Amino acid sequence: HTTFFSAQDDEMRRTTISHFSFKRGFQTKTRDALPPIYKGLSMPNYQLLVNADDFGRHVLINQAVKRCVEDGCLRSATLMPGGKAFDDAVEVARSHPELGVGIHLTLVNGFPVCDPKDIPSLVTQDGVFLDNHIEFVRHFLKGQIAMEDVRRELMAQAAKMEKTGLSLTHVDSHQHMHMLPGVIDISLDVAESVHLDAVRISRTPLFTAFDGMGQLIGRLGLFTLAELSLWKAKRRHFRAPDHFAGIVAGEAVHEGHFQHILKDLRPGTTEVMMHPGTDNAKLIPACDWEHDFEAEMQAIVSPKVRKMITDKAVKVVNYRDLK
Repeated sequence: HTTFFSAQDDEMRRTTISHFSFKRGFQTKTRDALPPIYKGLSMPNYQLLVNADDFGRHVLINQAVKRCVEDGCLRSATLMPGGKAFDDAVEVARSHPELGVGIHLTLVNGFPVCDPKDIPSLVTQDGVFLDNHIEFVRHFLKGQIAMEDVRRELMAQAAKMEKTGLSLTHVDSHQHMHMLPGVIDISLDVAESVHLDAVRISRTPLFTAFDGMGQLIGRLGLFTLAELSLWKAKRRHFRAPDHFAGIVAGEAVHEGHFQHILKDLRPGTTEVMMHPGTDNAKLIPACDWEHDFEAEMQAIVSPKVRKMITDKAVKVVNYRDLK
């Protein structure tokens, strides 16, 4: 298995770079081995936090998470409490203690933990959540989403996660629903109920992979919600990564895009949101999402990506390591 820098031992971080080898772990090189441009300089503090969303949604996603931990730079995943492959995901997490596991709070495009009759404003006649964020926001703006239903369901999701005995790290949400006004407050309450103080804030750059005004308007809305959510989280002393990456409009983070993220990495901790999977032909219909799951898995285990992480002295971390 590839071994990365831990987020501990700050002094060692300033003086060493990891050298990857799948069979021998990593070797460390002293500053004398650094390129000349770095000698005599204080090394920037680059931390990379790759998170696999939708852990537990499908066994093929769980298999991808397992491979990405063992062969790549994945050290964080968020587990869907209502996912059909929840139990399998828990076993994957237990066998990989280096993987930090958070709660993927789910209010759309999935299955509730509560009995549907106890959360009527959140479910369809079939007892499942609304299909996507657009439908949820439409109901939300019409006043058709009962906040007491949101609180009841999300508290149940957190309780189910706590019962696994896993050492949980943080909360985020499916399709960023935790950042809606009112929902963010409940989400922070839910996190605190299971002794968590870290949260994803999806502050995506407005013009990254820009694809027209429609996408810009959507990103502007998300950006505004992210700023409000960050303000509320910081007031309650929650931790969050400094930067956020990963395309939020449905496109996959291919190897080339991941390399671009690493090339432009800023000092501090950057979270990259990913959705890896092992088999597009099965996952696309199962998840009802035209997404290139395989490309994201390949990007995470890419030798080119690993080399860039090594060359730039980037620490691969999870939410436990946030300051």
